[in-house]
Amino acid sequence: MSATPQKNRASRRVLAAAAGLATVGALVAAMPAGAHDRGHGHGGGHGHGHKPRTVDVQLLSFNDLHGNLEPPAGSAGNVSKTHPDGTVESIPAGGVEYLATSLRTARKGNPYSVTAAGGDMVGASPLLSGLFHDEPTIEALNKLDLDVTAVGNHEFDEGATELARLQNGGCHPVEGCYEKGRKFKGADFPYLAANVTKEKTGKPLLKPYTVWKKNGVKIGFIGVTLEGTPDIVTANGVKGLKFHDEVETINKYARELDRKGVKSIVALIHEGGAPASTSYNYDCDSPGAGDGISGPIVDIAKGITPKVDALVTGHTHQAYVCTVPDPSGKPRMVTSASSFGKLYTDTTLTYDRRTNDIVRTSVKSANHVVTRDQPKAPDMTRLIDRWNKLAAPIANKPQGWISADINGRGSTAPEKPLGNVIADAQLEGLAPADKGGAEVAFMNPGGIRADLVHKASGSEGDGVVTYGEAFTVQPFTNMMNVVDLTGAQLVTALQQQVSGPNEASPKILQVSKGLTYTLDLTKSGADRVVADTIKLNGEVIDPARTYRVAMNEFLAGGGDGFPALGEGTNKLVGASDLDLFNAYLAAHSTATAPLAPPATDRITVIQ
Repeated sequence: MSATPQKNRASRRVLAAAAGLATVGALVAAMPAGAHDRGHGHGGGHGHGHKPRTVDVQLLSFNDLHGNLEPPAGSAGNVSKTHPDGTVESIPAGGVEYLATSLRTARKGNPYSVTAAGGDMVGASPLLSGLFHDEPTIEALNKLDLDVTAVGNHEFDEGATELARLQNGGCHPVEGCYEKGRKFKGADFPYLAANVTKEKTGKPLLKPYTVWKKNGVKIGFIGVTLEGTPDIVTANGVKGLKFHDEVETINKYARELDRKGVKSIVALIHEGGAPASTSYNYDCDSPGAGDGISGPIVDIAKGITPKVDALVTGHTHQAYVCTVPDPSGKPRMVTSASSFGKLYTDTTLTYDRRTNDIVRTSVKSANHVVTRDQPKAPDMTRLIDRWNKLAAPIANKPQGWISADINGRGSTAPEKPLGNVIADAQLEGLAPADKGGAEVAFMNPGGIRADLVHKASGSEGDGVVTYGEAFTVQPFTNMMNVVDLTGAQLVTALQQQVSGPNEASPKILQVSKGLTYTLDLTKSGADRVVADTIKLNGEVIDPARTYRVAMNEFLAGGGDGFPALGEGTNKLVGASDLDLFNAYLAAHSTATAPLAPPATDRITVIQ
């Protein structure tokens, strides 16, 4: 999902405590990835005698892992299942120890098995991975035997150079190598970015496609991220890059693969849709093919050439297995496996050796829960323990106390309790005249990456918020900006939550205390924000007056479809969002007087 990215996080992270942990090594020359056209079938293998005409290829897929190596805490770690009687069960899921076991179990008895991902494997990651620039996650994906992934928007959070390092290996240019005697090897699977080119040369940034081969079976994979990536990543992250139309790009490379004799093609697309139900087992082909899903992926699927046999998607963090008609009107499988490693999709592609193509009518697919009641994969447990030892001195430091869960990511309401805490923290930190003189603060909802969970995640005790937990909520270390905006611009910005690029899927800003207004969802477009109800400290916003507004640098650049916020002047750059969040927790909570979840009474919603 769209989220606050970061700008040059490496140079800002407060890593004094970690200086002694990391062995700084010289930047090593990038090594070529050794993963291209790899075809390891994860099972036994060579048939004897006459080969049958068709062979079933198992496609295992997942998306939007976001560096969640450990099981996600709180509501972010659950998936919903609807039972035949209509009751909904919440199932704890996710964590790479369980994902590895699930995938390895699924591969048994399937000699032709390929594992693919739909992007956002890294970025907006919890501290265990984010502190080390996501090297632990790439290492885990190598152990998972991932064959290929598309890039997502978050793969660009730290720019193209850092993405190339994740692919090719080498120690971090600023922080060096994290462990003595160990050099980061990079991904041994290809990252595909067919629709991302370099502005100067027009050439693809990374490989556009790869071909998986086994015993004469060939399947091409084309990978793209959403064309709108520059709108949801800071300018630094996408500097020097161009992002192209998903459909045109996939169709172009499908023709190229076809000319090379590769007739079986899967598209990995970091863009998605919204099913009518959040239950992972919802049938989105009811009453008809693809009737239960909406969003950008529907039009994309309808435009992609019939040469492509299946679409693995992501970005919206939703779970669905649908068939959406291709341009010739034939149904085609479109899947997404939620996020954070909570689900994986198992798709059967029947490969015809005579035509070298997939028999589309026999494609079957289902999502499966990565339950936490199965054995943990010991190699993943060792990996997590190793990196946790390095992270512990920073991760376990207490920052504050809470009396109950304060939901952010896990809240489906327009106004989220944790959103209010974050916006209040930003306002409080930047209100002093010498800090910017902020009167109001805005936080983008996609930048809230988790809940604050009351139950202890380790040995810290219930109710204690550690640095690692605070980092997981605000992992981007975005610098805060305070700018001048007129009242008219403020009103326009609030209307942009529900109009323009945000009309179909509103992005409701989290607002600091004192700002109130009515959101009327019975209306359409900009009218959904009732202009004459917008007040600051009880006074109607004056269109002609200048207000000092605090927000992260991503919003201040007009990100997430808020061009009005990008019009600010007289900018003052403040502390990072994470520093302000931690300072607020320290100032407003003690062990005996913990911070309670705030009321959500700033936005009055009419349904």
